[in-house]
Amino acid sequence: MPGLIGKKVGMTSVFSAEGKNIPCTVIEVGPCIITQIKTIENDGYNAIQLAFDEKKEKHTTKAELGHFKKANTTPKNKVIELKGFIKDWKIGDVLTVDYFNDDLFLDISGVSKGKGFQGVVKRHGFAGVGGATHGQHNRLRAPGSLGASSYPSRVFKGIRMAGRTGGDKIKVINLKVMKIITENNLLVVKGSVPGPKGSYLIVEK
Repeated sequence: MPGLIGKKVGMTSVFSAEGKNIPCTVIEVGPCIITQIKTIENDGYNAIQLAFDEKKEKHTTKAELGHFKKANTTPKNKVIELKGFIKDWKIGDVLTVDYFNDDLFLDISGVSKGKGFQGVVKRHGFAGVGGATHGQHNRLRAPGSLGASSYPSRVFKGIRMAGRTGGDKIKVINLKVMKIITENNLLVVKGSVPGPKGSYLIVEK
């Protein structure tokens, strides 16, 4: 599970050796600063706290400023904890995209785009009630029947209906690493990842 924090830059395409045009996502990974190391003795579990992306000091609380000062770093926007680091790291160490140099495939998780309250056609791919003829009015995108009438006289839990769509935490596994641009801390992976441009991602081995 060890990984780093990244930010989605956008999508592009890369030509393979066979001449195929492969859609790819560009992610800015690091530099991530280690701001805290949690141990079983002090905290009850082992973990490393990583911080990424600059934040203005005027938008930072006094408690956060003191926390970042211990690590000799400037305020950061995104702070996460990750378990499973094998190597002994120290507070203030900087991790960059070079951390993934030996990896061919990575898992990437993030929050998908929120789409608000949506109907069953967009949310679940329903076909709607049917044709617009035979006296039907404004029923093309309706959900249709939700259950029987006299028994059970209610709608069962879990029935697919309209509701809030998107904004969920999603992990995409085994994305192929196409290119690593170390001088700009950029990682290019095959395919798409959740979230809009500028959203934070967790890139894991």
